Amino acid sequence: MDPLKYSYDILGEECLNRLDEISPSATGELPRNQSRVPNTEKEKEERPKKRDLYESLKEHHDEDEKLGQLWRELNTIPEWVDWEQIARGQDVFYRYGGVALTALAYQSLLGGMGAARVTEVLAEQAASLLNSVDAMKPGGVGQASSIRVRLLHAAARRRIMKLTRERPHYYSIEEFGVPINYLDSIATIATFSATLIWLGFPRQGIWMKPQEIEDYLALWRLVAHYIGTPTSYFSSPESAKAIMESILIAEINPFSTSRILANNIILSLQGQAPAYASRDFLEASARWLNGNELGDALGLGRPRLYYWGLVAGLDRKGIRTLRHFLPQLIIHNKTHGLGGETDFAFKYIPTLSFTTTDLGPYEPAFGKPRGVERRNLLTLIGGVVVVGAVGWLWVRGAVGTVAVLGDLFL
Repeated sequence: MDPLKYSYDILGEECLNRLDEISPSATGELPRNQSRVPNTEKEKEERPKKRDLYESLKEHHDEDEKLGQLWRELNTIPEWVDWEQIARGQDVFYRYGGVALTALAYQSLLGGMGAARVTEVLAEQAASLLNSVDAMKPGGVGQASSIRVRLLHAAARRRIMKLTRERPHYYSIEEFGVPINYLDSIATIATFSATLIWLGFPRQGIWMKPQEIEDYLALWRLVAHYIGTPTSYFSSPESAKAIMESILIAEINPFSTSRILANNIILSLQGQAPAYASRDFLEASARWLNGNELGDALGLGRPRLYYWGLVAGLDRKGIRTLRHFLPQLIIHNKTHGLGGETDFAFKYIPTLSFTTTDLGPYEPAFGKPRGVERRNLLTLIGGVVVVGAVGWLWVRGAVGTVAVLGDLFL
């Protein structure tokens, strides 16, 4: 595993450097200082347009050898790609959409806080990848998003390396490897694929068919190709499962920051649309998917049995419903979503003055259950009523049968 920590997407970083020379950003202002919304039409006109690295690469790839090499690599589809299989892989996600989103939120993202390398869940990118098979073809929105993420990774790596040269204790390359290395990117792809297949789904009562597994892995292998990640680890179910298990054994070792990050995720999700889940429900969901051992290590609370019953009531969504619902909620919804497509630019740039994360304040929930908790409560009550009614009818029938047999033989 160690060699993967010290290898990374060199071509992506070289191309980022060339783009900075050929098409530099229109402003040197940090993104966090650009968050103020312009108040007047004049301010809107004067405000420099954000640079889109994908569009810059597309425009200038024929002006530089390295840019041309990357562009050809991205638009030369590997021979193992079968577009019908990619489409089936997208359908697999929507077929088990509710279960997949639950696992990604409570297991892959929150459980991933147990590792020193934190998995970033890019919800907008996932929605664009799963929109249609054309989205994954050259020029599609899924491919474009993946390329933007690849160049964003290069920018983050370059920034952290610069800070490390200025102040060596900022980041330990010897201990953690090169920032955003191949192991990090392989772990991210495994989070969206292998971890769902062999952990997230089974813990919610779903075991995928062999063909579904192959189709779903093929989708994420193509994503790995676009973001500059070694693809051989996802060439078969056996190799994908092996790398997932290796990463879990080698990397899941919670420390103090892991506990803070995990609990901050719980706090950020508590009471938020569209689920409006309470802290106890979120902690029960996380423990259900990650196990109590990791839950204890991450400092998650132990919810009452009532919440465990609610978690057991999670259900699946249909392919059509989620295919329409996800992009609308995640990308286009201005109230609860992103309000539009993102160019994957930095929101917070790493600095020497900000190297730790504080634990957020605990906010107790009040009132009646709502959202996902109310739905699951009704499902649980309905299930109990049905089971109780069936049990009563069975007992009544058995008693009647015994009485009839008794009359016959007495």
